[in-house]
Amino acid sequence: MIGLVLAAGAGRRLRPYTDTLPKALVPVDGETTIMDISIRNLAAAGLTDVTIVVGYCANAVEERKAAFEDKYGVKISLVHNDKAEEWNNAYSLWLARDHFAQGALMVNGDTVHPVSVEQTLLADRGPSILLAIDNLKKLGDEEMKTVFNGDGQLTKITKLMEPADATGEYIGANIIEAAAASALADALKATWERDPSRYYEDGFQEYANRGGEVRPAMIGQVDWVEVDNHEDLAKAREIACRY
Repeated sequence: MIGLVLAAGAGRRLRPYTDTLPKALVPVDGETTIMDISIRNLAAAGLTDVTIVVGYCANAVEERKAAFEDKYGVKISLVHNDKAEEWNNAYSLWLARDHFAQGALMVNGDTVHPVSVEQTLLADRGPSILLAIDNLKKLGDEEMKTVFNGDGQLTKITKLMEPADATGEYIGANIIEAAAASALADALKATWERDPSRYYEDGFQEYANRGGEVRPAMIGQVDWVEVDNHEDLAKAREIACRY
């Protein structure tokens, strides 16, 4: 199993930080960036082969690759998304299909959370796909909301849902087991070919609709944030120093 980080996005709402950097390289604790936390967590969880999907300002990640490898004791492979500024991240994850074919613990490159999330995912591993879910947070319109049935199978994952109907929020971390990789890659391809503006979560929905198993791992009371704007960044800087 590898670690996988999606970090191709431009993060336009975080300008001027992202004028010359991808969102994942924005600092949140001194010189520590969001990507530092992602790689550090994966390494602490025992994953020493890490694939990063890059796109916007990819050169900034390339320039830091050796330093990240030395600092965290990992080997990093880069996957380049040349459509990162045009298409959404269903395509980004599909581009990494040869890498997650061996199984992957994947994190979004804009999420700040403690290593307990990775530990929970690894402890709850099953035969297919496992999503880290916060079922304690009060949900709003922007969250990636989920519904699981009584058997623990995903029935819906979307932002376009009434918060009261949701089981919880998908926080941007998951495990893709090797046995699920080929079918997920097919579902992702169908998703971005249908509409390149789709999220990779829409690929998970397609996979589940085709009969694939997608289950939740509840993360418990955890301080975390998806960094989309300056308000999120301020929260990230409040909590990152505690990890």
